[in-house]
Amino acid sequence: MRDVYVLATSCTAFGKRPEDGFKELTREVYLDLLADAGMETGAGIEQAWFGNCGMGTFGQRNIRGQVCLTPLVREGLFPERVATINVEGGCATASMAFHGAWKDVASGDAELSLAIGVEKTFFPDDPARTLEIFEGGIDQLDPDEWKTYYARIGEEAGKPFDPNAGGGTVFMDTYAMQAAWHMKRFGTTQEMIAAAASKNHRHGSLNPKAQYRFEVSIEEALADRAVSYPLTRAMCAPIGDGAAAALLCSAEHLAQQPEAVRRRAVTVRASALSGGKYRDPAEPGLSRVAAEKAYRQAGLGPADVDLLEVHDASSFCEIYQLEMLGFAEAGKGGPMVAEGATALGGRLPVNLSGGLVSKGHPVGATGLSMIHELALQLRGEAGARQAERARIALAENGGGVIGFDEAACSVILLEAPGA
Repeated sequence: MRDVYVLATSCTAFGKRPEDGFKELTREVYLDLLADAGMETGAGIEQAWFGNCGMGTFGQRNIRGQVCLTPLVREGLFPERVATINVEGGCATASMAFHGAWKDVASGDAELSLAIGVEKTFFPDDPARTLEIFEGGIDQLDPDEWKTYYARIGEEAGKPFDPNAGGGTVFMDTYAMQAAWHMKRFGTTQEMIAAAASKNHRHGSLNPKAQYRFEVSIEEALADRAVSYPLTRAMCAPIGDGAAAALLCSAEHLAQQPEAVRRRAVTVRASALSGGKYRDPAEPGLSRVAAEKAYRQAGLGPADVDLLEVHDASSFCEIYQLEMLGFAEAGKGGPMVAEGATALGGRLPVNLSGGLVSKGHPVGATGLSMIHELALQLRGEAGARQAERARIALAENGGGVIGFDEAACSVILLEAPGA
């Protein structure tokens, strides 16, 4: 396997952007990517991986990337005849696109490969369309299987499964059940979950591209509108639109670039995927499997990692992922967050972007927005939210739901330029 480098990254502002379509978001993030790479056009790109979940609700069920990139091809901004592979993996879609581009370069199949994720989930006049996008992230062919599973686990967790009781989606109900099970088993508290939410809203207030740019205190997070106990609105990712992208290249390609480009290149130490299953709640989740694969691939361990971006679709997820990724023992993730260890200036900063709860969560773009944030941090370009120590960074991104697992999980390890 060859060494792989992140040559450039880009991310649009996330938020409710009904005036911007898929093609407009694609153009915006692609042109920003070229600028970050010091390129006028995409000449040299040999492969493209296009991530999206919801375009089918507009009738574009196939060739999504080809459709969105065609105007750029016509204008000479994107190369002709480049194969575009469409990727869908729920909220892990963009990370899967990154993994495909990484494999292109690592295998020697390409010198320069593009990963891009584009999503719209906000439809002010058609909320049913939003629901349709998210419903695709759980088994619609045999729904009785997960309904039976959640009914049984809900009783065990002390939170009966009732998808009609809350104000969110079935996904927030599953996160809430996981949180309730964790609280019952380990003594994790709602205040600890609120601490994670408050911390990430503070980080998001420092991110000019975050959907929510305001602070939320622990008390305000606890008092916010209930979604599904113990989760309140401040502890859950919002609906929004956006795009993110990355260009990955080989050492040979990098060597031909100007010095200003070479000195910003981030090394990909590992990219690993895992799949979900219906598991016992006490069994480690799929992110543990993906993380162990990534650590082996990179020859690193949790002690080597300086900062993280994790998939906090709910703020409980940060607590849980600290445990699954090897940074806290089972049951100790909550206290770790509450003591400030994962805040800016703490010993292991987590979600300096604001995380999904503040930065936003346009599902098909989320994983690449994590790569963008970590690249900024590793380059020392993150401004007011810059971490003090930034040599090795980890991104964890999960998508879809199978029981208490996501359907898919990605763990990526990145290393700072010149490290």
